[in-house]
Amino acid sequence: MNFKSKRILPVGIFFGLILIAIIIRMNPPEAPQRPAFDGPTMSVETQSVLPRDYNVRLQSYGTVQPRIRSMLIAQVGGQIISINDNVRNGGFFEKGDVLAEIDPRDYEANVQIAEATLADARQALAEAVARSDQAREDWQRLGNEGEPSELVLRIPQLEAAQARVESAGSSLTKANLDLERTRIVAPFAGRAIRKLVDLGQVVSGNTQVAEIYATDVVEIRLPLRNRDLGFVDLPESFRFSDADADNEIGVSIKSDLIGQEEWTARLVRTEGAIDESARQLHVIARIDDPFGPQNEGRAPLKIGQYVTAEIEGRTLQDVLVIPNNTIYQGAYVYTVDDGILRRKDIDITWQNDEVAIIAAGLQPGDELVTTPLGQVTSGIRVSVVGAGSQGARPGRPDGGPNGERPDGKVARSDQPGATQ
Repeated sequence: MNFKSKRILPVGIFFGLILIAIIIRMNPPEAPQRPAFDGPTMSVETQSVLPRDYNVRLQSYGTVQPRIRSMLIAQVGGQIISINDNVRNGGFFEKGDVLAEIDPRDYEANVQIAEATLADARQALAEAVARSDQAREDWQRLGNEGEPSELVLRIPQLEAAQARVESAGSSLTKANLDLERTRIVAPFAGRAIRKLVDLGQVVSGNTQVAEIYATDVVEIRLPLRNRDLGFVDLPESFRFSDADADNEIGVSIKSDLIGQEEWTARLVRTEGAIDESARQLHVIARIDDPFGPQNEGRAPLKIGQYVTAEIEGRTLQDVLVIPNNTIYQGAYVYTVDDGILRRKDIDITWQNDEVAIIAAGLQPGDELVTTPLGQVTSGIRVSVVGAGSQGARPGRPDGGPNGERPDGKVARSDQPGATQ
């Protein structure tokens, strides 16, 4: 091959490649086209958000405590000669029952001594009165003019005799009182917590005999969250003695110590100061006659027993109430609008373990998505499987609590809503 041919060959190859590229560009290969998909990407269930009246029930917890809790103390000393069989842990007794008795013989003797002393004092007073009267007669018989002096009439001696009579009478009263105190009597109908002395034991004054409490009522101290205070009418404007049915606020007390038990209580007062440790206000609920006949057949309440409570709050008019399981991260929900999934930010007015009252972000008639969703994008097309009517979960139209957490406390409803 000569030199001229060597120069023409590369040029021809170059122009050939350019021609091939032009042909490919003008006639590109066609890839198979997938038809556009306009249908929904997922199916969801919804319910219409409709305004309704809602009775707020606040959740709280506490422990059962007696209204009156006393330590029986001996006021006189001596040997214990009898103990009531009911003065044992859990024993019941009535007001006026003799719970313990101290040997009374010393005190009976003191009463007899005091009676004799009083009799002597009265006899001395009678003699002093007679001498005073005799002195007046002698003054008049001797023809003395004017009023005789007190010393002539023996007035100081008469007053001293009267004072001794009063002193002897007081000593007798005290001796009778000490004798009466040898019988330790129940000041109210109640129940024993513990017995601290026993038969044959010698006690002195101020010795603790037993710890007891009254069984007419029990009380539960219930904390309220600060955000809940605006949803309940607290008993601040009346005293307990003046309370009537119109002012009472109902409380449902529940416990699962021995099965599921429930008691009806009422709020009777609000504490006058914020608790310094919890920074919360506390109210006092009272259960009347917790050990009465109406509570037979159920496990009796125990002092110190942990219970949960539902406090009857205000009834809110025309509010939007939605289940907590439709709220994500406590801040937003999903709705369906013309088959399109929409994310809406919400503001929550009040919330318990099951439902939330919405202040802003939803409108009446919005179709709220009740199906749990993962990481989804607002704006995708969905199909609605079914729509339910607005309300709380079945069986709890008032949206009450679920109960307790595993640690035994009521779940705090100020936590963020369910994160799906």
